[in-house]
Amino acid sequence: MLNKDHETRDTIQWLLNDICPQFVTGLLELGQQELEKQVKPEAWLSSGPPPGPGRLLLVCHVSGFYPEPVWVWWMRGEQEQPGTQQGDVLPNADGTWYLRVTLDVAAGEAAGLTCRVRHSSLGGQDIVLYWGEHWGPAGRGSDGSHAPVGLIVTAVLASLLLIGGGVAFWLKKRSSYQDIL
Repeated sequence: MLNKDHETRDTIQWLLNDICPQFVTGLLELGQQELEKQVKPEAWLSSGPPPGPGRLLLVCHVSGFYPEPVWVWWMRGEQEQPGTQQGDVLPNADGTWYLRVTLDVAAGEAAGLTCRVRHSSLGGQDIVLYWGEHWGPAGRGSDGSHAPVGLIVTAVLASLLLIGGGVAFWLKKRSSYQDIL
């Protein structure tokens, strides 16, 4: 029946010969782009709740990477540390992935440990984060330098003194103007 209707036959031929191949080609190109997509991970260190007296829980966070396969190790020199616990690889809202890797160590043994991250998007250059000797992760700047904690405390105290002095000065001035009225 369909072959007798020339308009229907022409439409079906047009769909099969022109539109379908274009559609399939577009799908293949999108699929190839998705397969080739690479997003570099971000990594940072923190400490978790202490697992016991005199112990530290070191946490290496890796986020924003794509595709999913990523390798993360706690290391001392070139030696992988036993006891490394890897969490589940979890999805981020943007389609990338997140991973948390922990290590329970005695507080005195944390110095010199590193977290090493390997991912296909890094082109063979692993991310290496250093756990500081006396500082831990929060005492390091984005360039890896130590943050001078004493200087930070001094700056906070000086700011509080300035604010307190300013409030006291304002209150004194305000009370002197009220005497005039």
